[in-house]
Amino acid sequence: MSDEAAPMEVEAAAAPAAAAAPAPKQAMDLMTALQQVLKTALYHDGLARGLHEAAKALDKRQAHLCVLASNCEEAAYGRLIEALCAEHNIHLIKVDDNKKLGEWVGLCKIDKEGNPRKVVRCSCVVVKDYGQEGEALDVLLQHFKKAGGQA
Repeated sequence: MSDEAAPMEVEAAAAPAAAAAPAPKQAMDLMTALQQVLKTALYHDGLARGLHEAAKALDKRQAHLCVLASNCEEAAYGRLIEALCAEHNIHLIKVDDNKKLGEWVGLCKIDKEGNPRKVVRCSCVVVKDYGQEGEALDVLLQHFKKAGGQA
């Protein structure tokens, strides 16, 4: 009987782990969705990174979305990007850290374990092409609809 009890405990322990796996599909937060959209756009060569590329894309009205880091060192830089987005009615999202934004848009080296190394800071990114549609893009578009309805 003790042989039969041990597999029952293992199966009981495996059942909650299996039930917990589908749980993350319930709701995606805004920053996770943004990260996935940026990764997809990077893969499809749809990103403009840095002030010069971003300003060109914003002026040509090629941009669908602009991401600006809040901890930008130059205040005029942030005001310029905000003004261009407002002038051309382009959605703007602010993130906390420019180092994190640089990692999200591929401005880093990846070591053997898959960890980012030598991350370059990036204060502004413009998405010119989303690449492909998915759940993350839907979450972002819903956020813009909610924000647009309130303003």
